[in-house]
Amino acid sequence: MAEVVRMPKLSDTMEEGVVAEWHKKVGDNVESGDLLAEIETDKATMEFESFQDGVLLHIGVEKGDSAPVDSILAILGEKGEDISDLLEGEGKTDSKKKEKKEDSEDKEEKEKSESQSEDESAESEKDKAKNDSEKDGSEDDDSEDEESDEKAEKSKKDTDEESDKESEDKSSESTKRSSSDGRIIASPLAKRLASEKGIDISEVQGSGDGGRIIKKDVENFKPSAKTASAASASVPGKESYTEETVSQMRKTIAKRLAESKFTAPHFYLTMEIDMENAMSSRKAINEAIEPSKISINDMVIKAVAAALKKNPKVNSSWLGDKIRHNEHVHIGVAVAVDEGLLVPVIRHADQKSMVKINEEVVDFAGKARSKKLQPKDWEGNTFTVSNLGMYGIEEFTAIINPPDACIMAIGTIVEKPVVRKGQIVVGHTMKVTLSCDHRVVDGAVGSQFLNTFKRYMENPVMMLAE
Repeated sequence: MAEVVRMPKLSDTMEEGVVAEWHKKVGDNVESGDLLAEIETDKATMEFESFQDGVLLHIGVEKGDSAPVDSILAILGEKGEDISDLLEGEGKTDSKKKEKKEDSEDKEEKEKSESQSEDESAESEKDKAKNDSEKDGSEDDDSEDEESDEKAEKSKKDTDEESDKESEDKSSESTKRSSSDGRIIASPLAKRLASEKGIDISEVQGSGDGGRIIKKDVENFKPSAKTASAASASVPGKESYTEETVSQMRKTIAKRLAESKFTAPHFYLTMEIDMENAMSSRKAINEAIEPSKISINDMVIKAVAAALKKNPKVNSSWLGDKIRHNEHVHIGVAVAVDEGLLVPVIRHADQKSMVKINEEVVDFAGKARSKKLQPKDWEGNTFTVSNLGMYGIEEFTAIINPPDACIMAIGTIVEKPVVRKGQIVVGHTMKVTLSCDHRVVDGAVGSQFLNTFKRYMENPVMMLAE
């Protein structure tokens, strides 16, 4: 018996999916566990395996097309099986869902319109009397304006034609003398028309007296391929652009971050950290654990996790009617990919070594760029770290990744003069900026967290001791 394969919901925020690739075609045998298609979600492009056996009888969403969650993706059944009744039944169901949605939208629009019409009716009545009193005079004025505009247009046209005619009737001797001086002889109207069309007037063959270029010469001018190319290149201010379809990931990024920015009242706290001890500690650790390595970013994640345990209010989530204080520490790490941004999660980061954190970050980054991340990899973060230091960015502010209460923006390490023990020496510092949701975190709480983080980064041995 034929079975419907529906568009799966592959993430908690997914509303529709795009078929990036079909790995089976109509008529192919499909076994449970076979790779059926690749689905682009709002988070990543994921492989979708079949949970049924059968022959692929119907493809409901072509490659590159999108469809809502739960709509028909494909139909599997026995070879030659009639699926017309199944398709018809699904079509009616989809139609009813669409009608229900449209009715709901129409109802909302009607209520909105009624509310607006009540507000506008009083003003409409108020304006009516004023409009009636001005109507007669306005109509007369409009009539006079139209007549005046017509006369002005006719006068302008006659003037241009007369100017052209008068110019053409000038003495041929004068024209020939001008031509012999090497100047381009053309009527004013012809010059203006050539300029508007982007035509090089010197390429036009004149048909007037003495080879004079007139209006019809410009209108009939057909440039050669060489001339057309040169003329096109010489047009000043020429604009060009390309367009691309917005991916599901980019749509979701835009939606979620816009909601965050305009819903959560952001405030920002910036602190400069002395990185000398962190850099020397990293070097010593890497020498001790070869061939493994840790990065400054791994140290940042570990320090953030330790600071969150000391300042649990920052490790919270805004849930609308309540605030959740998370006892576990799951750090989201922003990773840039071609389509946008993914935030895989280091779970229980406070319980992991920097070496383990490094292994997970490297693994997640590889999966993100090869589109192999699974929903479990990016869900459940309680705090997010965004590091642009590798791009030379010294300082920036990040938008909170909901439902987190905070996100930390990490800048690059800068070599600069610093004062140590009363002496000016060469030092290395790093700026970090904490973006906070004021509904959850107050300034004092955020500041205490930053000071704890600073203490761990400037004294890395404390992270190893605790």
